[in-house]
Amino acid sequence: MKVYVPRDAAARALGADAVADAVMRAARARGLDVQLVRNGSRGMIWLEPLVEIDTGAGRRAFGPVSPADVAAILDGTSDKALGPTDDLPWMRAQTRLTFARVGLIDPLSLDDYRAQGGLAGLERARALAPAAIVREVTDSGLRGRGGAGFPTGIKWRTAAEAPADRKYIVCNADEGDSGTFADRMLIEGDPFCLIEGMAIAAHACGATRGYVYLRSEYPDAIAVLGAALAQARHAGLLGARMLGQGPAFDIELRVGAGAYVSGEETALLNSLEGRRGTVRAKPPLPALQGLFGRPTLVHNVLTLAAVPAILAREPEAYASLGLGRSRGTIPLQIAGNVRRGGLCEVPFGLTLGEIVHDIAGGTASGRPVKAVQVGGPLGAWFPPALFDTPFGYEDFAARGGLIGHAGLVVVDDTADMAALARFAMEFCAVESCGKCTPCRIGAIRGMETIDRIRQGDATAIPLLEDLCETMRAGSLCALGGFTPYPVQSALTHFPQDFTPMREAAE
Repeated sequence: MKVYVPRDAAARALGADAVADAVMRAARARGLDVQLVRNGSRGMIWLEPLVEIDTGAGRRAFGPVSPADVAAILDGTSDKALGPTDDLPWMRAQTRLTFARVGLIDPLSLDDYRAQGGLAGLERARALAPAAIVREVTDSGLRGRGGAGFPTGIKWRTAAEAPADRKYIVCNADEGDSGTFADRMLIEGDPFCLIEGMAIAAHACGATRGYVYLRSEYPDAIAVLGAALAQARHAGLLGARMLGQGPAFDIELRVGAGAYVSGEETALLNSLEGRRGTVRAKPPLPALQGLFGRPTLVHNVLTLAAVPAILAREPEAYASLGLGRSRGTIPLQIAGNVRRGGLCEVPFGLTLGEIVHDIAGGTASGRPVKAVQVGGPLGAWFPPALFDTPFGYEDFAARGGLIGHAGLVVVDDTADMAALARFAMEFCAVESCGKCTPCRIGAIRGMETIDRIRQGDATAIPLLEDLCETMRAGSLCALGGFTPYPVQSALTHFPQDFTPMREAAE
């Protein structure tokens, strides 16, 4: 009997370690031969700790489980039984490509990884010329999953054609947006997928060195990825030869100090070089002159982790999913006031309303949904009137929003949108690197201006709108440039929250 108890940080925070200990104690007391596997999370956070049991006839799920529930589960009398894991509505609604193995395997077993299709993409890539790999990634329609949505194939071709004596692959795992956790879940649940994606990218552009920049607030992810890198070197996947063939490629794990702005690619490169994490002006683009002045591919975790499935399945299969110029699947990270929060990987194209009501199940409070913020703390607030918006890059941009890292935070009708708009300005002021004036000064003036409006000074509204346009157009990076999204959307869709009458009524 195999018993699966997640080692994912969210599951551990909800008591998974105590459940795992209880499983082994109960098994010994009953004389059962139990193999305990600490897998990644299936993404159903409201059911964590989720325990799965495989007796040879498929995996059956139980959750949420406490240590007191374990004895009944092993005795077959538990009321926490949910049925076959793959038949649960949350799982059946998904098209898992990037997260195909997360929750299914032991994340630190390279044998498990291979048995579930791992390394098929790299092995196929090694048989292709670098230009052919770039063409397949381009044909797949993959776009950067870290925020900007820039076509991945164009970035790869730029780096591949750049002349240099050394090139780099940099994975941006500095996941700092509120309501986002997919990078952490992927690293903790399937780290070899990220390693494989980086190796394919290295072969495509001629890089010999890779770096993963991982935030210090993720100690579990740091431990898992460090162990996986050591195994990959021991197995010959990394090192002097890739899969026993040339050329050399290795990956180094670097831990960031926690500055939000270091999630911006050029600030991240400065930090990797041992400098202060401040934003660089572009051009030059990192693909031409990045880390240590060499051509560098900088990608989000989910972008690189999508590559192995594309190469294993060929680009047409990936490009057949989605809508418009938003191709493939997107791992949605659903948080806030929702009945069912967690990670759900689906093709682009579902409407925002389908995600909020059908997948997330509406609010946990039972009150009406007031708004959804998509794209992290700098994403726009969408009211129910815009819930017919398809989840796609151009579709959201056409309505004044952005997909970003595909994190969704739901609030009900008790939320104060003016306070949330002010928080966006405060967040920008605290996290600004201070290099450009629109961000450094504009965010502080933004807080002051919102305070004036809330105190009844309606003449400050045009000033706030003008300030937002200045920050959007003049900021050096997306921190200052995107802060206007939540502010302007809140002001546009919820003007009543910016009046002093609301505070007086409360």
